[in-house]
This record gives sequence, structure tokens and C-alpha cells, in this order.
Amino acid sequence: MARNSWMSLCPSKKRSDPRANGGCFWAELQGIIGSMDETTLSRPSVEVCLAVGSNLGDRLAFLREAKAALAPYVAITQSSGVYETQPAYESDQPLFLNAVLRGTTVLEPMALLYTLKDIEIEIGRKPTFRYGPRVIDIDIIFYGDKQMHTADLTIPHLLMGERDFVLRPLADVAADWVHPGLGKTVAALLGELPQSGETAWRVEETL
Repeated sequence: MARNSWMSLCPSKKRSDPRANGGCFWAELQGIIGSMDETTLSRPSVEVCLAVGSNLGDRLAFLREAKAALAPYVAITQSSGVYETQPAYESDQPLFLNAVLRGTTVLEPMALLYTLKDIEIEIGRKPTFRYGPRVIDIDIIFYGDKQMHTADLTIPHLLMGERDFVLRPLADVAADWVHPGLGKTVAALLGELPQSGETAWRVEETL
């Protein structure tokens, strides 16, 4: 696990250092993820899709490092192409590389989220402004057909339907996956995007 809590990326939460003695959050995290104990491993696996992105440093290397770091927690079955994409929402920053990984996990949604955030920190992500530049970003797009909304996590990803840089690589590995809330396939959602809004271009055949 990362040396620094993923909560450092979310200073607005104002929680105490989870690694301090008696820190309940760290205890909770250890209990949820732990070392993939027998209870965790006995859970049925769930198919997931994760989006990875980077626009700082050696972008492709960071994406591949994230894929490798996920291996103990997510059994990757498919990798999309790698797309160079224009930044969304905050345009004054470098171009991104984006890809999607499809696989299976026995981690429950919040445990998977905590794991992804710790992987981001281990790779080198630092706090920044919303939608700002980042060494690595890993998001849960789909978690089976589950729908949930909490302060920390929304599944399916709340903004996926408007993001060419998510839908285009997602269509490489999950074109027929039906959005459980919208009742539309990934391919249909991609087809509904304005043609003039295309912002993603394939630069690698696979991650």
C-alpha cells in the first residue's frame, strides 16, 4: 500500500491521518483490503471496467505501471487501445493518454476505490485542482451492473456518457456492455456524442 493516504488527495474531507495510532480509517482500510485473506478471496468475482489516464511525464509508462500495479487486485482480461486526448473542462494543460482495462475483482466497490487511490499515490500522483494535470488517474467506470452513489464513489461513473476519452477506449473492450441506469450500450452512448466533439485519437493498439 502507498506510504501516504489517498485522503491526501481529498483535503476537503479533513480526516485525521489514517496511519496514526488508532486511526479508524486506516484500520478500516486494512480490514477491507488486508492481504486478500480467505474471506475476501471466497467472494464471487465481479467484472469491472477501469479507466486510466495520464498527462504528465512518460504518460504511456505511467499507464503501464498502473496496469501492472492492479494485477494483485484485478485480473485484467482485456486492454483497450491507447488514445491521445484533449483535456476536458480545463484546457490549459498537456494532452492526455487514456485507456480502459476490463477485468474481474473480488474487492467490493469501496475497497477497490481505496486500492486505486493508493496505487495512484504510489505511482506519484500529487494533489492538484479539479480536472487538473496528473501523473495517473484510475477511475471505476463499471462494477458489474451495480449502481451506487455516495460522497466518495458513484457507479457507473457519473460523467462517462459525455466523455469521448472514456467511451472510445471503453468501446474497444466493452461495446455491448449496457449502462444499468441508462439502458444503453457503450456503443450507443459513443454514437450519441456529437461528431464534432471527437477528442480522442488512437496512438497505440493496446495498453
